[in-house]
Amino acid sequence: MIMALLNILNYPDPRLHTVAKPIKEVNADIRRLIDDMADTMYDAPGVGLAATQVNQHIQLIVIDTSKEQNKLQVFINPKILAKSGSQDYEEGCLSVPGVYESVTRAEKITVEALDKQGKLFKLEAEGLLSVCIQHEMDHLLGKVFVEYLSPLKRNRIKTKITKLLRDR
Repeated sequence: MIMALLNILNYPDPRLHTVAKPIKEVNADIRRLIDDMADTMYDAPGVGLAATQVNQHIQLIVIDTSKEQNKLQVFINPKILAKSGSQDYEEGCLSVPGVYESVTRAEKITVEALDKQGKLFKLEAEGLLSVCIQHEMDHLLGKVFVEYLSPLKRNRIKTKITKLLRDR
């Protein structure tokens, strides 16, 4: 199997603020993108990746929170049906390398989406999986997790990433 690693957009790239469009049909192209996104996420390494982060502005996210990295979950056109509770979680993001900050999100969520075969499913998630789904769904709305932080912290991060990319 050929691994195709996709280029991950880095904050503050304006393309990260594009709102993703729903996927009309789950076809071979979408399944290939899912495989490429999974390879990219595992290689990075990360636990979640939204299509927006690889400059594909469609409602698709891949997540794998398993330690072995062998339980890939695919969410096409995801919708959160219910949320409850609240938790603070130290989040990182492949588009914001080296930055980890605490973000408050719902503790439990119920999400509905299509899988890689285009079948509708419902899932209740809590803990890390819940955080991941909410974090990746934010990307589909054009929002990066650092936007939950204070303007001062956000500017510091922007400066840090810009310098990091310049020095590469």
